[in-house]
Amino acid sequence: MDSARTPTSPSDAVRITAATGRALATEAVHAGRDDLAGQGLHAPPIDLSTTYPSYDSRGEAARIDAFAATGAEPDGPPVYGRLGNPTVARFETALAKLEGTESAVAFASGMAALSAVLLVRGSMGLRHVVAVRPLYGCSDHLLTAGLLGSEVTWTNPAGVADALRPDTGLVLVESPANPTLAEVDLRAVAHACGSVPLLVDNTFATPVLQRPAEHGARLVLHSATKYLGGHGDVLAGVVACDEEFAGRLRQVRFATGGVLHPLAGYLLLRGLSTLPVRVRAASANAAELVARLAADPRVARVHYPRIGGAMVSFEVHGDPHEVIGRVRLITPAVSLGSVDTLIQHPASISHRIVDADDRRGAGVGDRLLRLSVGLEDVDDLWADLDRALGERAPGAIPLREALSGAE
Repeated sequence: MDSARTPTSPSDAVRITAATGRALATEAVHAGRDDLAGQGLHAPPIDLSTTYPSYDSRGEAARIDAFAATGAEPDGPPVYGRLGNPTVARFETALAKLEGTESAVAFASGMAALSAVLLVRGSMGLRHVVAVRPLYGCSDHLLTAGLLGSEVTWTNPAGVADALRPDTGLVLVESPANPTLAEVDLRAVAHACGSVPLLVDNTFATPVLQRPAEHGARLVLHSATKYLGGHGDVLAGVVACDEEFAGRLRQVRFATGGVLHPLAGYLLLRGLSTLPVRVRAASANAAELVARLAADPRVARVHYPRIGGAMVSFEVHGDPHEVIGRVRLITPAVSLGSVDTLIQHPASISHRIVDADDRRGAGVGDRLLRLSVGLEDVDDLWADLDRALGERAPGAIPLREALSGAE
């Protein structure tokens, strides 16, 4: 198992307090909802309006001018759905509190969120990006292909400082990384960035396990489709950041139209309320599966981050495609972070778009499988994995027994 120390206990992680002084679990339940009781409401309302009446056209014009100047959320009633939505704003407020940032800006997908960040920096003439592999495959492709006019320098964490240029607008890392679960020393990388903003994709860890802003990251990216929503029924992205950067992101969102639907905002806010509980339970399942996989002679290597979590990657001696084809309880599908367990073959799906040599160089081998562990009974999950891994070789010695024998 790839780990330099014992993984952080999920039960310890959820006791980290938010900036308000309330525990993270409490903040997850109440953030974005603090005004409801005063309105005589219990559940947050869903505002589906695309436009809003206004008899004060001069006042409305002034608010639009103010938004155009700074990107700050307009005072007073909403104007138009592309400018902002009250239900989505509740989710943004809650996520910012959980990540410990001033603001958050939600988008229609994680890729829309990353695109907005690149457009903000590119609009300032800062098109160069320094990035560390592996990243999510589509993030890698967006940078490598230069689809938004960006130029990327790939490096390892130790090489970030040397890779910076006068036109560098962003440093991008993902920790734990998709799909190898490699971890980055965020504080060290943030220091190496100097004045260049560090963006950390925190999708796998969630604010339950780490809050990158506390380690010097200016931008924290989530594919909110995953753990924040938590049920595989909403597509969204969000960037947690300071208010100055948030204003620029809102302007790009308004101009490009990558807005989040209000119903998705409602589902995400609801998902946050159970986030610590879900991450804790799924992480406990994952830790147990890691122990069983590491002791299994059919498994060549297990990857699991030091901070823990519900994501596991492992390399098999046999054909990984046959493992995918034999699962019955576990769902063979892309994505992650749902209440049910998902398995996929990154080299065939999530990272297929990455050049094969680059993919393998980043540790995404052809025998690697990625497991997003859910909330099922762990014995049922293991029974399905055990069957999917196929027959054990006669006389094979479990890894744990082999290691103890060497001692």
